[in-house]
This record gives sequence, C-alpha cells and structure tokens, in this order.
Amino acid sequence: MSRLRIIVLGYIVRGPLGGRCWADLHYLLGLSKLGHDVFFLEDSDNYPSCYDPSRDVFGTDPTYGLKFAEAIFKRFGMEKRWAYYDAHTSVWYGPCEDKGIHICRTSDLLLNVGGVNPIRPWLMQIPIRVFMDKDPVFTQIRLMKNPAMRDFAFQHTNFVSLAQNMGLDQCTVPNDGIYWKASRHPIFLEGWPLVTPNKKGRFTTVMQWDSYPKQEYRGTIYGLKSDSFGDYFKLPNESGSIFEIAVGSPSAPKHLLRSHGWKLRDPIKITRFPWSYQSFIQKSKAEFSVAKHGYVISNSGWFSERSASYLASGRPVLVQETGFSNWLDSGIGVIPFNSFDTAVAGIEEIKSRYEIHCRAAREIAVEYFDSKKVLESLIEQVMQQSPQLSPNGVRTWCSD
Repeated sequence: MSRLRIIVLGYIVRGPLGGRCWADLHYLLGLSKLGHDVFFLEDSDNYPSCYDPSRDVFGTDPTYGLKFAEAIFKRFGMEKRWAYYDAHTSVWYGPCEDKGIHICRTSDLLLNVGGVNPIRPWLMQIPIRVFMDKDPVFTQIRLMKNPAMRDFAFQHTNFVSLAQNMGLDQCTVPNDGIYWKASRHPIFLEGWPLVTPNKKGRFTTVMQWDSYPKQEYRGTIYGLKSDSFGDYFKLPNESGSIFEIAVGSPSAPKHLLRSHGWKLRDPIKITRFPWSYQSFIQKSKAEFSVAKHGYVISNSGWFSERSASYLASGRPVLVQETGFSNWLDSGIGVIPFNSFDTAVAGIEEIKSRYEIHCRAAREIAVEYFDSKKVLESLIEQVMQQSPQLSPNGVRTWCSD
C-alpha cells in the first residue's frame, strides 16, 4: 500500500476523556504504524462544544482540552502532528497551527471519525473524504429527518459504518439511500497488551445511561442503553457475582441500581485519562454490557470499541447480541446474551472456564480488531471503490 497523507478528524480537545480519546488514538496510531503520514485535526464547530471535566461544564473555551491534547499526543509520540481550529475566534492552536491549511491542501484522505467535525473549505480540497458512522441507526434516521445534516454528510465522498451487517437482509437499519460500506473499530494492539487474568476481579463496564433522545422511524422506536437495561437490574443479586459500572448521565437511576446490587463508580474519575480508563479495564474480571436498544432491534452487527479493548487485554466480554455473531466467532471469549437467563448462563460459563475465555479473548482481538487488518481494509475500500449511484443519481448503500 502506498504511503498516504491522512487527516483524522476527531474529538479529543472538545471531549478530553480517556475512553473518548482512545477511540481516536486507535486510528491515529494504527495508521502511523502502517507507515502513513498522519495528522490529527479538530474543529470547535459553531456551538459551545468544549467539555471541561474539572468543572463538568460545556463552553467555548478550549484551554483544558488543549492542555489535555498536548499531554496525550506527547505521550504517544504525535506531539508535532496535531492542530485545533477555534471557529469562535478564527484562531488555530497546536504545533501545526501555522500549516493546518497547507496540510489539508496536500492530503490524500480525510477520515471524519464519528462525523463530529464540520467540513470547512480547506477540507473540501482533500479528494477522498470519509464519513465514519459510529452510531448506526441513529445516524441514518438523523440524515433522513434533518436536511442540514444530510447536506453536511454529502460534503463527504465516501461513507463507512460500524454496522457490520449493513446491507444484509437480516439487518433493518433504515435505508437512507446512502452507499454505506461496513467496517469495524480498529484496536491498536501494541497500546493494549495482554495482561494476567484476574479471576477475583469484577464484571465491569463504562456506559452512558442516556446520550440523547430516542428516535422513531416508521412507527418503530429505537432506544438507548436505558431501554435495554430493564431486564437486567436483578442480575447482581440473582447471579451472586459482583458487577461494577461507571455510569454517566443525570437520568441514570443510581439509587435503583444500588438497591439491586450494582456497584457504581464515577465515570469522570475512571475515564479522566487514557491510562486510568485502561487500568479500569485491565483490573476487571470481564465485561458485562448491554447495547443501545436501536443497535439490538435493527440487528446491526455493531460491536463496541470498548468491548474490543477488553478483548485485547485478555478479558472476556458478556455483551448483548446486536447481530455481531453473524460475523464474529462467539461462545468462547465473546459471550452474547439476549435475555436474563442467557446472561446468567454466560456469567457461569465465564466463571467456570475463566482462563480459557481469557486466552480466547485476546485471540479474537487479534483476529478481528487488529488495527493493521482493519485499517488496511478500510483504506482499500475507500481509495479503490467509488460510490455507486442508483438510476436517479442518489448514492445507494452496498449490498455485498
């Protein structure tokens, strides 16, 4: 594969938290390891989007996020390869502040991870601009309901979704008329080493109870994790295992969760830095997590980057089925559940053959989520294949 100049648009300055940061780092470090000339750019957008976890507030001041980004990129060897554009003041920050526009002018490929950055005029000069959909179902519904968002989406040339089952008959992600190729989240395995099994650890996860309002399309309601969790409140008390979750959002019913035996942790403290987030995962016994209701009922095939990070650490995952068993080997290392009884059975299975599941977890991470494999495939798809057009000239999603 020829060396490309690639810009990754992400959400590190505005979202300066460890788990959020790792989601972008996997792309940056993975692409750099492949030998590409990689830069990270971020845009403030035009609304108060900068989060300051030290004060738990959103605003337009990027001071906290800029210091966070500087420390993170220095630690991971990318201290000279990033810039931040503040649209509120029309000022560039970071080591590439004086050459950000030139970098765009000379780049081959743009990855807008999560589609959370606006496409400014200087980005339109990049020939291949990829919208990376990390929130399938909800993204497609928004694109159909919101003309401004659809106009924004079509400033990109290619569309990639983490709905691995996209285009298959069993997948009911609403068809928005866009040509989506399927991918999965990369894991930079050198940054997530295998660690010694912790049989005395806890079943853990990091989650948002509610991130935004649920969506409705053609009479079907697509809910969030709060809509998936109801059947599993009694799991700790009835399974006899210890469950610990770092749960965010003001709507989370923390008193009710505690009454059913859930141990709760402060998600801001857990995810304050990439290494604190990673340590929380590595000290766990395994992961237990529900998925967003919308991912589940659409049979999207979505699989969490967080769960893949547990796997890379040698931690088995007990996760709600979203259709991922269609493409990922499950049963050892990855245990899917779709009911209270299958969740309880999965707990007992992990406890009874723990070391076997730990070994399988790492093997699955290497086979399915290694950033080298995932990103090579992604680049091949977007660089060699043009979007297909339907007879009326509208981009259509892939059916292969």
